[in-house]
Amino acid sequence: MRFHFALTLQALWTGVCQAAMQHYPAAWGHYDVCKSKIYSDEGLTWDYMACQPEAADMTQFLKVSLDPPNITCGDPPETYCALENPYMCNNECDATTEELAHPPELMFDIEGRNPTTFWQSTSWKKYPKALLVNITLSWNKTIELTDDIVLTFESGRPEQMVLEKSLDYGRTWQPYQFYATDCLDAFTMESKTVQDLTQHTLLDIICTEDYSRGYVWKYDKTVRFEIKDRFALFAGPQLHNMASLYGQLDTTKNLRDFFTITDLRIRLLRPATGATMVDENNLSRYFYAISDIKVQGRCKCNLHANSCVYDKEKLSCECEHNTTGPDCGRCKKNYQGRAWSAGSYLPIPTGTANICIPNNIGPVKCNCNPFGSVSDRCNGTGLCICKEGTTGPKCQQCLPGYLWDDGCKSRVCDNELLRCQNGGVCVNNVRCSCPSDYSGLLCEKPRCESELGGCGGPNSGQAPLTPPSSPRLLLLLLLLGTALRREASCWPAGL
Repeated sequence: MRFHFALTLQALWTGVCQAAMQHYPAAWGHYDVCKSKIYSDEGLTWDYMACQPEAADMTQFLKVSLDPPNITCGDPPETYCALENPYMCNNECDATTEELAHPPELMFDIEGRNPTTFWQSTSWKKYPKALLVNITLSWNKTIELTDDIVLTFESGRPEQMVLEKSLDYGRTWQPYQFYATDCLDAFTMESKTVQDLTQHTLLDIICTEDYSRGYVWKYDKTVRFEIKDRFALFAGPQLHNMASLYGQLDTTKNLRDFFTITDLRIRLLRPATGATMVDENNLSRYFYAISDIKVQGRCKCNLHANSCVYDKEKLSCECEHNTTGPDCGRCKKNYQGRAWSAGSYLPIPTGTANICIPNNIGPVKCNCNPFGSVSDRCNGTGLCICKEGTTGPKCQQCLPGYLWDDGCKSRVCDNELLRCQNGGVCVNNVRCSCPSDYSGLLCEKPRCESELGGCGGPNSGQAPLTPPSSPRLLLLLLLLGTALRREASCWPAGL
């Protein structure tokens, strides 16, 4: 009994573990293969698929700049006090001493060191003039964000901050999110959280108070820009339905651009003060210090590359599908037989490659479905030519009202609204099996109509459809009259 119970528990635990491992289904996968060899009627050939690089820590590829340039502490050396204890003033910053320096690079070094390493600004010694710092992260490459942006502060989270993005290498900027202890006072915006967003308002720029409030700064160090919570509006809480998200990214350019950047800018507008009033007698308590910045993403390659290389301090896609350019954004020379197009995530899980085709070589083999397409070769625009009722990149799907049966065939009958007539039987919704005497799409035509002499012919097997001859008509009337007289003589007199 104990053994059976143990097996039952083991089976239940295995089921739970398997369910827990399905948060990110492999079937909706990574699009990590650009092409594979397949066998066809013409032998070994390439099958092309949409592909993209794996997500990675993108902070290892960026350049950081600060404005103003001399905002980092240590020149001249300065001593700082703890925010929560104005009498604990043992934090020294000296740019000339490695152990006491806090340069910007320490925002991106390996975490877990003891003591913690961090970048630090000068103190708020020019109060009441605002202590303003811009931290700009540049990749010189288009990046697609795949996870939350996370900033870790060692000085208390700022009371006012803006996260901004650029899509044109820093020429113009748009806000991503506002952060404040009081959004209405700081930015004349109502306070919201990412949970207030819907599919229709996902692109709205909000101000949140979630990451600025609280005096116990030692335990609340992080500030986030929630990427995955926004993904979840389409893909579900555990991102199970990535097909829905990919479909939206495929068809909605504004949504795709929202998660795409070339640069990020962190605008620090007011440091943590821990109180309603600033202690003007001890301004060395107020400064910015950041120990870590996390930016997870991938190179944008328009689904035409599965790897991105970092060479000579520059990121670039290793383009496939006869494409070229930093983002695989154009066709190679001599491969401009049709206009360049980005790859597509759909259909799941392999997508559509939309390869660039050679110039002026006529139709090329595209592995069009042999049953659904006119030919297995593309037309002049590089697309499969589908037969009636068929659709899809390779003519492998049916339009509404058609059923797949070695090609798409129109729905003829269904035994409900489209019934076969005269005893016919509906076969697989595509044809009526008619009795021997009937033909037609719905068995509505007598078969004799197509025979020599029509349905009145001697070999038709059916009664003639022409009016009877005159002698026969007279005989029929005579017999009918005799029968009526006999029946009238039997009726009761009262009737």
